[in-house]
Amino acid sequence: MKTQRQSKILELIAQRDIETQEQMLAALEESGFHSTQATISRDIKELRIVKELSDRGTYRYTVRQSDASNLFSRLNNVFRECVVKVDYAQNIVVLKTVPGTASGACLAVDSMDVPYVVGTIAGDDTALVVMRDNEYAKEFCEELRGIINAR
Repeated sequence: MKTQRQSKILELIAQRDIETQEQMLAALEESGFHSTQATISRDIKELRIVKELSDRGTYRYTVRQSDASNLFSRLNNVFRECVVKVDYAQNIVVLKTVPGTASGACLAVDSMDVPYVVGTIAGDDTALVVMRDNEYAKEFCEELRGIINAR
């Protein structure tokens, strides 16, 4: 549950300007994660989340730029813990995940900055990765299988 919650926190701060722990708690509640302020505070510390000045002149949570490689490593771990099966059909890679973690898996794929990934779509326990063509889908599927088999 901790990994799923932390994955959701990373996803939320990537998508929204969250200024306070109260806003973080509310956003997590909307996503079905029930937590406490103390738990969120520990998660923020573990994930090395900091506040930065936003374009609107307010402060928002973000991952420090110097921690980008740490974030990639963390997302890679989240990916390995969440994804249980990988398959493809033509140019679409299908990721079967632990329930509630498909969006974290998509965030991990999006963070990989793979040039032939067109985009991702997440459900509850299934994520779709749209590739540029069928050959890229096959290759990417094999790469992802290597990641999840390295458990």
